[in-house]
Amino acid sequence: MEANGVAFEQLVAIVTRLRAPDGCPWDRKQTPTTFKSYLLEETHELLEAIAQDDHEHIREELGDLLFQIVFLANLYAEQNAFNLKEVIEEITAKMIRRHPHVFAGRRIESEQELREQWLAIKAEEKKNPPLDRTP
Repeated sequence: MEANGVAFEQLVAIVTRLRAPDGCPWDRKQTPTTFKSYLLEETHELLEAIAQDDHEHIREELGDLLFQIVFLANLYAEQNAFNLKEVIEEITAKMIRRHPHVFAGRRIESEQELREQWLAIKAEEKKNPPLDRTP
C-alpha cells in the first residue's frame, strides 16, 4: 500500500509542477470549464478499452482518467474551494457509510436487499447531507 501512496504523491507533484508559474503554459491556462471536454474524452476512451477487454489499454486509460481527476482537484484547490485530501476523505466516508454489511457488521441476505440498503442510505444522505451530520 505504501508504494501506491508514493506513486500517487508523485502524480500530485507532477500536476502541481505543471500548474506552477514556470510549468506548462497549456496546463496553466486550463480551468474547470475548459477541462470538461478532456474529462469526457478520457472517460469515453476508458469505456472503449473496457469494452475491448484490453488490459494494457485499460491501464493506460485509467491513468489518464486518474490524471484528470487529480488535475481538476488541483484547479479547485487553487481556488480554495476544496482540496484533494477532502475529496478522498469524502469518498472514503461515503463508501464506509454505504457498505454497513462490510464495515458495520450488518447482514445482507440477497443482492436485492443489498440494492435496497444502498438506495435507502443514499436517500437518507440526500435528506441529511454528510456535512450536516458533522459536528
